[in-house]
Formats: sequence, C-alpha cells, structure tokens
Amino acid sequence: MTRQRIPLITELPLVIWLVLVWGALWQDFGPGNLVFGALIAYVVVNLFYLPPVELTGRFNVLWVVPFLGWFLYELVTASLQVFWLAVSKGPSLRNAVVAVELRSSSDFLVTATGHAISLIPGSLVLEVDRSTSTLYLHCLNVADDAGADAIRRNVRATEAWLIRIMGSSADLAALRAEEAPR
Repeated sequence: MTRQRIPLITELPLVIWLVLVWGALWQDFGPGNLVFGALIAYVVVNLFYLPPVELTGRFNVLWVVPFLGWFLYELVTASLQVFWLAVSKGPSLRNAVVAVELRSSSDFLVTATGHAISLIPGSLVLEVDRSTSTLYLHCLNVADDAGADAIRRNVRATEAWLIRIMGSSADLAALRAEEAPR
C-alpha cells in the first residue's frame, strides 16, 4: 500500500518547523547547518508518515495583542496561586484529572490550546483524544465538581481566544453562534 503524495506546499510549515528545531538543537543557525537540516526534514517528512499541518489561512492580528495580555495575566495569577498553595497547603493539596471537550476538531487548534494551557502553572495536559477533541488535564486544587467546571470554562475560553486568532471560518461561526444572546 502506497501513501498518497502530499504536495510540498502543504508540508512546508512542517519542514520549516523541523529546520528551526534542527537549528535550535545544534545551536547553529548558519546557512550550511540549516540547508543540511532542510534536507533531513525533507527526508523525514517523505519517509515517515506525518499528517500534514492544515492551516486555515486565517490569522487575525487584532486578537493577538488582547490574547497576549490575557495570557500574561493568567500566567502571573496562576503562578501566584500555585506559590500560595505550595506554601499554605503543601502535600495535602487535592488534585484531579479533568476532561475537557473542545469545540474545534482541528489538530492545530487542539494542539495550540493544549500548549497554551500547559504553559499556565497548575495544569498539565496528560492526554489528547483526537477522535473527540478532548484534553485530559491534571489540575491542582480541584476539590469538587465546581472546581472541575471552572477548569473546563478556562480551557474553553483559551480555545475561544485561539479560534478568534487563527480558527477556521466554520470554527469562528460556531463560536459566534454559541456566544450569541438567546
């Protein structure tokens, strides 16, 4: 069984990313090293099956700055909360694994949401179920269903920001319909 040939333009974001990772790993962004990294990336992409990175072609710069402000606020607030929990409760802290079903089925948005959530202290993505777009998170200080619901709202808010920035038109329409007053 042969696999379907994917055009280079579709694989280009992945190849560029692999070249940047190659340069970062070798700590050498010289032309020779990057050209060699590009050759290796091209071989890897064509030898091993890696699903193509499907971008929407949509990027709203006007939502990036408010998102970064919100993200920085969440980052600082969560860092202070984790510090306070470590000092005040220590090992007696209650944790939970919380499942959050996302709106989008885009691998790109699910991954971006998972990474954004993992960067904020107090939660970590343990698993991703691609078939249902569900993130399973290990979260600190979750004692009851209300705490788990707060985590779910926060993750879905993060996903909403990312949909506004780079989601597909269908994801954006679904988000707007969900947020529309009834």
